[in-house]
Amino acid sequence: MSLYKAIVAKEEKISVIGLGYVGLPLAIAFAKVADVVGYNITRDRVEQYRKGIDVTKEVGDQAVKETTAFFTWEEKYLRQCKFHVVAVPTPLNKDKTPDLGPVISASEIVGRNLTKGSYVIYESTVYPGVTEDICLPILEKESGLKAGVDFKIGYSPERINPGDKIHRLENIVKVSAGMDEESSETIAKVYELIIEAGVHRAESIKVAEAAKVIENAQRDINIAFMNELSIIFNQLGIDTNAVLEAANTKWNFLNFTPGLVGGHCIGVDPYYLVYKAEEIGYHSQIILSGRKINDDMAKYVAENLVKNMIKADKPIKGATVAIFGITFKENCPDVRNSKVVDVIEELKEYGINIKVVDSVADEEDLFYSYGISLTNPEEIQGVDAVLFAVNHDEFKDIKLEDVKKLYNNTRNGVVQTNEVAATSDDPNSTKDVLVDVKGLFDRKEAEALDYLYWRL
Repeated sequence: MSLYKAIVAKEEKISVIGLGYVGLPLAIAFAKVADVVGYNITRDRVEQYRKGIDVTKEVGDQAVKETTAFFTWEEKYLRQCKFHVVAVPTPLNKDKTPDLGPVISASEIVGRNLTKGSYVIYESTVYPGVTEDICLPILEKESGLKAGVDFKIGYSPERINPGDKIHRLENIVKVSAGMDEESSETIAKVYELIIEAGVHRAESIKVAEAAKVIENAQRDINIAFMNELSIIFNQLGIDTNAVLEAANTKWNFLNFTPGLVGGHCIGVDPYYLVYKAEEIGYHSQIILSGRKINDDMAKYVAENLVKNMIKADKPIKGATVAIFGITFKENCPDVRNSKVVDVIEELKEYGINIKVVDSVADEEDLFYSYGISLTNPEEIQGVDAVLFAVNHDEFKDIKLEDVKKLYNNTRNGVVQTNEVAATSDDPNSTKDVLVDVKGLFDRKEAEALDYLYWRL
């Protein structure tokens, strides 16, 4: 009996190694059609899942409670499985080079528990060659088995968009590849059990690896272009959103917008491609240029917030700024590589105190990773400026009139009254500073309410 048929008949099991934003939805989906072991090295996270708590907020508590997947932190259970899917993160080192530590560690764990006739499929984003040149030898060394004879490998890049409730695992076309024709077909057929949109069979593992890494590099470059335009239009006194709204009336204009580019994909994957390019002697120009622009946007946002505070006669050192949203994107608890954190670090350099509001963010991870604690919205008062950094759905109900209540009504130590405002030489000195990174509010409405309003 083929491995595919054995999985369908529930005579063989699937394992998912890494139960984060990618691995958990994958384990839940596979468990609807097969026996699944979900493995995570962190015991605390596994225990949360066993209690029916979805810490990723990707599938929901109910789905976690009802799944038949067996969650464990003990690697011995992987020996019961024949189809292993590795879905661990691939972050960056401080010098922007690939940190393959998690995928190497996962390969060692799988290798120690690999049995004859097994398949190992990697979903982690990597540069072309990692699966075959780095992971495969580890699997062979740890297992004592021979690839292509005793077990086979493949690659199928994740395409989940965290926080996106429309583009889900099941309705996004999957790309997959194996080390030979037989493994390519088997891997594709197993994924077709859960992927309604279908599976594209790439011609090789390296092609599949390259396809994934350029998807995010392409988005990164396009957003960098929008960010550069935003910088130019800001200098010209032109509203970027208004320009893009006009340009989008053309049928083939690409609908990208400026913003802070963080997270574990777009802000990371281009560096993986650049690393491999430099390894073969090619120095990237477009990719690195886009990365530099996007990496510098946090500093740009912080500087413009400070400039507007100065215009409003607000003292900088010792001032308090309320920041709404700290995750790397809207409606997602993930704070990994969040560029809002970089904005905060820049503002702290000016001696500014920061209060962060975000009920979506993973509070424990935020404090563990960055030492940042969250503040309840009710405790925000007497601030000198407000910055909306992430457009969570929960923020869309906030009215500009309500934001007004958050501000300190003194300037340079003087309580602001209509009489004092009337004697000011600078009309901006009577205004409240509001930085709206992604354009959550209407500019004209904000200015009509006497905000000193700025956005990308």
